[in-house]
Amino acid sequence: MLATLSVLLALGASDDVSVSDAKTEDGVLVHEVRSPYQSGTTRVRVLRPDTIEKGKKCPVVYVLPVEAGTENRYGDGMKEVKKLDLHNALQAIFVSTTFSHLPWYADHPTKPEVRQETYFLKVVVPFVERAYPARAEPSGRLLLGFSKSGWGAFGLLLRHPDTFGKAAAWDAPLMMDAPGKYGSGDIFATTDNFANYRVSKLLEAGRAKFQKGPRLILLGYGNFRDHHKQAHELMDGLKIAHEYRDGPPRKHDWHSGWVKEAAELLLAAPKGEKP
Repeated sequence: MLATLSVLLALGASDDVSVSDAKTEDGVLVHEVRSPYQSGTTRVRVLRPDTIEKGKKCPVVYVLPVEAGTENRYGDGMKEVKKLDLHNALQAIFVSTTFSHLPWYADHPTKPEVRQETYFLKVVVPFVERAYPARAEPSGRLLLGFSKSGWGAFGLLLRHPDTFGKAAAWDAPLMMDAPGKYGSGDIFATTDNFANYRVSKLLEAGRAKFQKGPRLILLGYGNFRDHHKQAHELMDGLKIAHEYRDGPPRKHDWHSGWVKEAAELLLAAPKGEKP
């Protein structure tokens, strides 16, 4: 049975939002979600440590998908996390949600059922923090993605620097300068709307908040090395602190070996602080 969660209403979500109790699929907890921000039913998957000390709050790594619905042409980020046992090794909660349309982590300017950013901010994050022992503070909200979702990870952090703590992107088209490629046109819809999410411009506009401590993590490549090199050079020029790895080259896929390093860098304590 779907049960509306009062916490979502308190944080500004529509009273049409409903989230089911969890079912276990392949060792992962799965909730079904209905909201006005997405078409049909979406799913939120949660992988929590097997043992959590009583009263402890865990950081949450949001594993951002690159495909619509449950498509898995490029693999499954949560399966990779589970295979590597990262939830236990790093004592973190890993969360992934589906999107009804190809995820570019943006709100469509005219279609209310394609509000991906709003859905993530007003439904997914508040639900996780209500239902699980999650740290409800920026340093406990971490973003991990590749390709489209690497773009999304950087965009969400840059647009909401007081909500999220760090973002890691692997092999992402970060320097894309117009909507249209890779299915983005159907989500951004207009040049003006795309401009609100353009990563290079967000870096320029938000540089002041990212010059102390590396909150942006830029890892290796498969298809988009030029984008990463240009983004690295741009951040250097803007004096934005960041982690950068130029390689090794890997297959453009969740399972090609980059996820462990990305998660470890997201969860690493700032220099001089204990983890």
